[in-house]
Amino acid sequence: MDEMIPKPLISNDNEMMHGHGYTTMVHGNNEILNGNELAVHAEVIPSASTRGQKRKSAIWEHFTLVDVSDGCKRASCIHCNQSLAYSSGSKNSGTSHLTRHIAEWCRVLKDRQKSRRYTTYNSSNENASFDQERSCLRLAKMIILNDYPLHIVQQPAFLSFVDSVQPNFKMVDIGTIETEVYAIYLKEKDHLQQALANIPGRISLTVGSLTTNQSIRYISLAAQFIDSEWRLHRRVLKVMMAPWPQSENAVSRAIIKCLSDWNMQDKLFTITLEHDCSSHDIYSANLRNHLSGDNILMLKGQTFAVRCYANILNAVAHGVLASVHNVIYLIRESIKFIKADDAHENKFAEIAVELKITSNNSLCLDVTSEWNTTYLMLLAALDYRQVFTLLESYYDNYGTAPSTEDWKKVEAACGFLKLLYAFTLNIMSAEGNHQTANMFFHDAWVLQLELQNGMAHGDDVIRGIVIGIHEKFDKYWKDCNVVLAIAVAMDPRFKMKMVEFAYSKIYGPTDAAKYVKLVDDAILDLYKEYAAQPELLPLSPIYVDQVPADGLPFIETGGAPATASPSTAAAGAGLVDFDMYLSEVTTMGQPFKHELELYLEEALTQRTPDFDVLKWWQDNTLKYPTLSRMARDVLAIPMSTVGVGSSVFLPDNGSRSLDDYRSSLRPELVEALLCAKDWLQYSP
Repeated sequence: MDEMIPKPLISNDNEMMHGHGYTTMVHGNNEILNGNELAVHAEVIPSASTRGQKRKSAIWEHFTLVDVSDGCKRASCIHCNQSLAYSSGSKNSGTSHLTRHIAEWCRVLKDRQKSRRYTTYNSSNENASFDQERSCLRLAKMIILNDYPLHIVQQPAFLSFVDSVQPNFKMVDIGTIETEVYAIYLKEKDHLQQALANIPGRISLTVGSLTTNQSIRYISLAAQFIDSEWRLHRRVLKVMMAPWPQSENAVSRAIIKCLSDWNMQDKLFTITLEHDCSSHDIYSANLRNHLSGDNILMLKGQTFAVRCYANILNAVAHGVLASVHNVIYLIRESIKFIKADDAHENKFAEIAVELKITSNNSLCLDVTSEWNTTYLMLLAALDYRQVFTLLESYYDNYGTAPSTEDWKKVEAACGFLKLLYAFTLNIMSAEGNHQTANMFFHDAWVLQLELQNGMAHGDDVIRGIVIGIHEKFDKYWKDCNVVLAIAVAMDPRFKMKMVEFAYSKIYGPTDAAKYVKLVDDAILDLYKEYAAQPELLPLSPIYVDQVPADGLPFIETGGAPATASPSTAAAGAGLVDFDMYLSEVTTMGQPFKHELELYLEEALTQRTPDFDVLKWWQDNTLKYPTLSRMARDVLAIPMSTVGVGSSVFLPDNGSRSLDDYRSSLRPELVEALLCAKDWLQYSP
């Protein structure tokens, strides 16, 4: 019966975890090209007419295509498994962003290239003298970067391996390795402090948490900022044990002390806290009150605290699953029954063939702590719902087939989970320089609208699912929609037009105006604060030196002024009072507009798949010297505490955890290991 089993029908759990149950296209060899070689071939895009033929672009030697849904494909990096947009329906995203990933952002590929260079270097320097100190330093870095336990230096197999490679190396003890780890930590910390002192803009902070097997909680702080080259960075600053006894004031004081240690009090822009933190409002209020007292927060702290977007998506997803937990249990038990015996599996496949059921989704058990795997399990089960029902007639000991009503609940739940899954993948696929704050508004307002519509839906099943999750996301939307809107307004492809459109959908055409005005006022007030600060860049000749009474530098939109002779200038000196009068009077024909007005009134920039918002602002810095400073800080706001490359699919409590080994270490050693690992990834 093996030949009767459709290939995508049943898969093992490991296949689902790594392949997500999708079929992939065969890719080319794994030869690594440099960025210049990739750029030559990057724009060769497979068209419908060449479908089935070998792709010509060299970039496809590093990517495979995965089918996400009907007509939607994503490109998966074969080195780091990063998922990037490729096509949706008839729209094709091209390959420029794929090339940029390979040339600039794929950490696994970079490490492999470094390793090859290192091997080449060693092979050409076989007679180089052995250096015990240098080898010890590299051993410590290896332990840090690969999360190896410190006691690896005592393991017989490792000792034997090192002795076979370099007999002259004298293995060090754990105490020496600890000393090396601390030395690396302090050196890299000093480098980071110097770098942060020289960045041109403000810094935003994320506050996350780590749990241990000893019921001890760690707090992790990370800084996010955009450098002078308009590249987005996130760096861990501190990992500390949560104060005991735990209190909101104690945690707030610990965070403030960290800011002081890093000399960041006067550079702080926003702080992003995990959404699941029950004391979120108290933490943010304490921090806001302390820092506002020093008059260092923009907009008097109104947009200071941001809730983690990834955490709220996880909370909503787990809420959806909770609404159908009884059906999920039945499906899990059914899959266990099918996979427990080859005869059961073969019969299941036989029924599927008889019913002419085909599916690209693999049927396998989920990982209960990762909701994305549960969603994929439910999605596959829906395709075979008829098979589950008929299977009961063949086996008396099988009685967990979901009912028709159960399948209706699963179908409704998957409708919401599909949206959440796509939005979460958007976060994970926004690599490096592109996880900017402007990318979150669209998904957030769409989800808010969907949940609002669900609350008013005529179907009791859909309404029953939404009731449990709408309140969670509605609070997030009310707290953060202004920050999200300000960020998307700094995207020249959308500006305030996207905000106006979204609010009209959510609030209706009548009420939308007052919410749009809130955002308009916030953007203008924020711009005024930047305009009141000293310029960090020389002004372009088109900018006027004086600042009007409203605090906003203006741009002369008329023709270029003629060069005045000394006599003309002297004659004009008597018009100073008249000039002051003009600066105080506004008329319909006023020829002067400040940068924010000019930016918002200009036509929207065309939307293209490879558009880079940071590159756009870098190119337009001279045109908008003040507004670009504001955009730099706004776009650097971390809307999520989850870093690039990390899984966004978290357990129900939203917590990340330390492994058993690190949980047993002293807090200062935990901090040194975790911080140094983050910093070494960016060291030359």
